Amino acid sequence: MGRAFECRRRAKESRWATMSKIFPKLSRSITLAAKAGGPDPDSNASLRVAIQNAKAANLSKDNIENAIKRASGHDAANITEVAYEAKGPHGSLFYIECATDNTNRSIGNLKVILGKNGGEIVPSGALNFMFTRKSVIEFPMPAGKDLEELEFELIDAGLEELSVDEGVVSVIGDYTSFSSLCAAIETAGITPTKSGLQRLPTQPIELTEEQIEDVETLLDKIEDDDDVQVVYTNLG
Repeated sequence: MGRAFECRRRAKESRWATMSKIFPKLSRSITLAAKAGGPDPDSNASLRVAIQNAKAANLSKDNIENAIKRASGHDAANITEVAYEAKGPHGSLFYIECATDNTNRSIGNLKVILGKNGGEIVPSGALNFMFTRKSVIEFPMPAGKDLEELEFELIDAGLEELSVDEGVVSVIGDYTSFSSLCAAIETAGITPTKSGLQRLPTQPIELTEEQIEDVETLLDKIEDDDDVQVVYTNLG
């Protein structure tokens, strides 16, 4: 996917390793999933994925249980999920997903952040054709498992692309195939470290190192906002 993508991925993983930021976001994703589909992960696929991702980031069992309990509380009733689309410097694009109890605050904060860093909010739907929704699942290269055989098994479940980078297998499929891909991976005896629906760029761009620094600066500031859950970009 290109050197810029790899630098971006490692930088993002480094940022998300900061527990003071990742834990509240993971907890909120669990609460929202439980609010939408119920507190039982066996019957709520979204909650099961949220818990799985939280465990992969070492969120404690108590914090996970508390996040589920909050789904029935007053605070959770006021939280809504909202997405914003934006343009940044050097042709960069952003799809920003938030979980907030005050949309005026969220959009206001983002407008200030973007305005100070060469970006702006664009009308909802303006970037629909610039991102495509995909199922993305990652797991360590399974010992003793033939990768070609696994790829063949996952094709029937909706696999579109499989790649390996530094011992991590990435599986990509259409967003409608998420449940079937997860089931097939579980049947193969593999436990994912990350899984979920992501928005991938349809026309990724390549930038110079200096340009990437400008985009990264803006991206850092957006991700640091408490209401922001995840940000997708069109960096190649």
